[in-house]
Amino acid sequence: MLENNYPILEFDAEPIAVIEPKRIYAARDVPKHAVVCFFQEVLTALNDDHGATILHTLRSEIGPHPVYEIEFQGQRLAVFHPGVGAPLAAALLDEVIAMGCTKFIACGGCGVLDSAIAMGHVLVPHTAVRDEGTSYHYIAPSREVAASASAVAAIEQTLLKHGTDYLPVKTWTTDALYRETPAKVRRRRDEGCVCVEMEASAFFAVAQFRHVEFGQLLYGGDDVGGEVWDNRGWQNHGTAREKLFWLAAEACLAL
Repeated sequence: MLENNYPILEFDAEPIAVIEPKRIYAARDVPKHAVVCFFQEVLTALNDDHGATILHTLRSEIGPHPVYEIEFQGQRLAVFHPGVGAPLAAALLDEVIAMGCTKFIACGGCGVLDSAIAMGHVLVPHTAVRDEGTSYHYIAPSREVAASASAVAAIEQTLLKHGTDYLPVKTWTTDALYRETPAKVRRRRDEGCVCVEMEASAFFAVAQFRHVEFGQLLYGGDDVGGEVWDNRGWQNHGTAREKLFWLAAEACLAL
């Protein structure tokens, strides 16, 4: 059997692990709604300009990971940075779920597999190809995993309300940004992937396992669709990043 040769396929559905988040992070007074934000400059602005308070500080070996609270549209909203890459992002999400948050929208950037997708164009992943390792510890092996239908609907309704053009997409989640070879890019594009990032499939798997709602907003960033990478200055697109955050916040509160 394949699982005898490949440990990543040895899924165990046992709900309680040796290190269980709820034994470490007891439920507390936190908002039900949370935005998972990859944009550190947006988080800094929330702290400086929008009266954000720190609910709790998660920790890893790279340092503190504050979980903020702001008031938006008359409601409480938690906001946190999940780190980069599926293992850390999934672990921090799991910890915030243990604290009591249950409705999540993430906002971040991604590489595009189609050079025609403009810098800053909004993408809404419906499904993600599981080319990372973390998701296989949360749900049984499969090629793809879907975002929560309710979260996708809330995102798309919010975008339509604001007249924001977007593409519903399949994304490719991979652990190894330096191994996105031309052949792999073509293979993923052939199966319908439009973009590539490092966390979505793990997020969706954790959400399914923990029975919470999770959706994601991305913006088109660097171009990996050609033989040579084009950075396109994607991390300097500040206006698009801030706009995406507030769209994510509104969509989250609509859940």
